[in-house]
Amino acid sequence: MRLIIVFLLSFLFYQSVFCQEEPFVVKEHYLKKEVYIPMRDGKRLFTSIYLHTTRDYPILMQRTPYSVYPYGENKYKRRLGPSGRFEREGFIFVYQDVRGRFMSEGEYKNMRPYIPNKTGNQTDETTDTYDTIDWLIKNIPHNNGRVGIWGISYPGFYTAMSLIDAHPALKAASPQAPIADWFIGDDVHHNGAFALTLAFDFFSTFGLPRPEPTNRWPKRFKHGTPDGYQFFLNLGALPNANEKYFHHNIAFWDSILAHETYDYFWKERNILPHLQKITPAVLVVGGWFDAEDLYGTLNIYKTIEEKNPQTFNSLVMGPWSHGGWERSKGNALGNVRFGANTSKFFQDSVLFPFFMYYLKGTPGYKPAEALCFDTGALKWKKFEKWAPEFRIKKIYLAPNGTLSMAAPQSAKEVYDEYISDPGKPVPFTAQITNTWGRTFMVEDQRFAARRPDVLVYQTPVLSDSVTLAGPLTAKLFVSVTGSDADFVVKLIDVYPDTASDFNPNPCKIRMGGYQQLIRAEIMRAKFRNSYSEPEPMIPGKITPITVKLQDIYHTFKPGHRIMVQIQSSWFPLFDRNPQKFVNIYRAKDEDFQKAVHRVYFSKKYPSHLALPVLKGL
Repeated sequence: MRLIIVFLLSFLFYQSVFCQEEPFVVKEHYLKKEVYIPMRDGKRLFTSIYLHTTRDYPILMQRTPYSVYPYGENKYKRRLGPSGRFEREGFIFVYQDVRGRFMSEGEYKNMRPYIPNKTGNQTDETTDTYDTIDWLIKNIPHNNGRVGIWGISYPGFYTAMSLIDAHPALKAASPQAPIADWFIGDDVHHNGAFALTLAFDFFSTFGLPRPEPTNRWPKRFKHGTPDGYQFFLNLGALPNANEKYFHHNIAFWDSILAHETYDYFWKERNILPHLQKITPAVLVVGGWFDAEDLYGTLNIYKTIEEKNPQTFNSLVMGPWSHGGWERSKGNALGNVRFGANTSKFFQDSVLFPFFMYYLKGTPGYKPAEALCFDTGALKWKKFEKWAPEFRIKKIYLAPNGTLSMAAPQSAKEVYDEYISDPGKPVPFTAQITNTWGRTFMVEDQRFAARRPDVLVYQTPVLSDSVTLAGPLTAKLFVSVTGSDADFVVKLIDVYPDTASDFNPNPCKIRMGGYQQLIRAEIMRAKFRNSYSEPEPMIPGKITPITVKLQDIYHTFKPGHRIMVQIQSSWFPLFDRNPQKFVNIYRAKDEDFQKAVHRVYFSKKYPSHLALPVLKGL
C-alpha cells in the first residue's frame, strides 16, 4: 500500500508533454521506481519501473541478464522501449534483472531449463515471468491489465520462455533473435562445431561468478592483440584456455567442455519442445545476416506455427545483423547497401502497431503472416506463410569449378581435393579483429576463394533473375584421410565486373566482381548421423554429408553469378577440427593433423545444393 501511495503522489507532472516531438528527455516525462519483486520461492528480482500518468496504460517489459542499468531512482535510461514511438506513446516500462544476475537474488543458470509439471515452489523462467507480471498487475496503479514483453538475443530467449504457461495478462510478445538451442544452431555451436570466438569472448566476461548482487559489470577480457586469428591459433587445443586464461573460474566454459555431444545438458536447454498451448500474440523478428541466432528465430517461429495453429504468430525477417533493427538504421551492413532505412520502417509500421493493437486496442492493424526482405532485390514482400511455396532445384558441383543445372553423368569418381591444415586454417574474415563481428556475413569472399584449401564453383552469368525463398541444404559426397573433418558450405552472390560502386563511397570499396556472402554453415562430420552419438569417418571411404544452411530470401540479379565455396575450417569463428576422431574438448596439441579432403561430383556421388526456387532456373 505504501508503494501505491508513493506512486500516486508522484503522478503530477505529466500532461501534454507527449505532444512534443523533439527533444525527448525520459527524466522529464517519467518517474522511475526501483523495487524487488518476490518470487514464489522467496527470492526477489530487482526491477526498474518507469511511470508517468494517472491514465490507464499497458505495461511493456523486458527481462534481461545484461543489467537494467542505470541503477538508482535518480538515474534514467536515455531511451525506453524498442523505439522512440513507445516512450512518446506513454507505455509503462518495466526492466528486470533475471534471477541471479546483477541486482537480483538467486542463482543464475544459462538458458535455465524449463521444468514441466512443477511441484511446490519449483521455479524456472516461466514462473519468474508469471510471478513478475502478477505482481505488476496488482501493484502498479492505473495499468490497463495488459502486458507485453520484448527482447533481443538473450532477452529474446526470456521473451520466448514467457510464452510457456503464460500469465493471462500477457497479451503480446516479440521474441527477437531469440536463442532456441545452443548445440544445434545458436551461438555456442552450429551442428556440433564450437563457436570459438563468440563463446570465448562472451563467457570470459559474462561467465564470471557473481557471489552476491552487484550493479557493476565485470571487467572484459583483454586479448593483448587486435589479431584474433593469431590469438586463437596461439591458444592451441581447447583445454589450453583453462591452463592459460580461465583457470576453471568460468563454470559454464567448463560445462561446455564437459558435454561435447548433444546430451541431456544441451537437450534440456532446448526451448522448442515446450512451445505449446501459446496464448499471447507473437511477433518473431530476425535478420537474414544474423550470425548468432538465425536458427532460433526461424525455428521458434516454425515451432509455434506448427504446434499452435490458433495462435496469432507472425514473422519479420529483414536485411539485418544480430539486433540490427534496433541498433542500426538497417540501410547497410558492411560494404552492402539496402536502399532504405529498413529499421525505421519495421519499428514504425510493424512493431509499434503490433503492441498498440494487442495492448491498447488501437484499430487498423493488418499484419502479414510473414514480412520478409529480399536481400538481393532490396524490397519487402508479404507472404501468407513462411516458407512460401517453392520448388526444389538441385544445382550440382561440376568439373572446372562450375555449377550445373544438369545432374552429372560420369561413371568415374570425379572429384576435387585439397589439403586441410589445422595449422593454417581458413579465416572467416579478411579483417584484423579479435571479435566475431557482424559484417562478415556479407563480406567479399575473394580473400578465401584464392586459397588452395577452398573449392570454388560458379554458374555462368545469369540471364534472368533467380529468387530463392526457403530452407537451403547442401549434400556433399566426401572422403577424408583422417577420421573426422568439418565442412563449410558458402552460398555467394557474385557481382558483375562492371558493377557500379556505391555513392557516397568514402572507403573507396570497389563492387566490381564482389563475392557477397549470402549464407554459410558448418557441419562437423562426426555428427553427420547423430548429434548424440558421434561416429568416426572411415579414411578413404566416400561418405555423404548433409549441411543445413538455414532459410534464405535472396534474388540473384541478371548479370550476376551464383557461387559455392567449400572449405574445412572457418577460423576462429569456429574451433579447429583435429581431423582425428577424438573428444575435441579434451584434445591435445599433438592431435591436430593435416588431411586430404575430396569432394565428389559423379553420377553415383552427385554433390549438390538443393535450392528453394521461387522464381527462375
